[in-house]
Amino acid sequence: MIGAAVVFFVLEGMKDQAIYSKPVNELVANKARFAGRQVMAEGNLVHGTIVKRESPCEYRFTIEKAGTQMPVRFPQCVVPDTFRDMPGQDVGVTVEGELLADNSFLATKVLAKCPSKYEMKDRAQKGEKMPHAAMEPQQPLQ
Repeated sequence: MIGAAVVFFVLEGMKDQAIYSKPVNELVANKARFAGRQVMAEGNLVHGTIVKRESPCEYRFTIEKAGTQMPVRFPQCVVPDTFRDMPGQDVGVTVEGELLADNSFLATKVLAKCPSKYEMKDRAQKGEKMPHAAMEPQQPLQ
């Protein structure tokens, strides 16, 4: 009986600390459930939306899933090397942070999934240029 009570209290305490991981469309559709909590949002980078400001450092971009787009603000200077807008390539992005009332997202972490390295290796063997070799510079924030 005491063991069951301990397990119950441990699990109940962990429930408030859990970080949910949801696709953008599900997160926005269930905003009332997730607003104000630490969550992870998954989607694809919307091409042409990465904007960087130097002082203070900040990245802004948009991710989307199943037709639902969500603007993201990441107030830090460093993003992963794989976080690049590559024409013709879908870049999977996972952000951790908080969903705000206006359906935007304040990120504390950004994770970018590298496009399939096997696909890139296959393209290189065919003599094709790698998509990241001709990247456009990121737009500065105004």
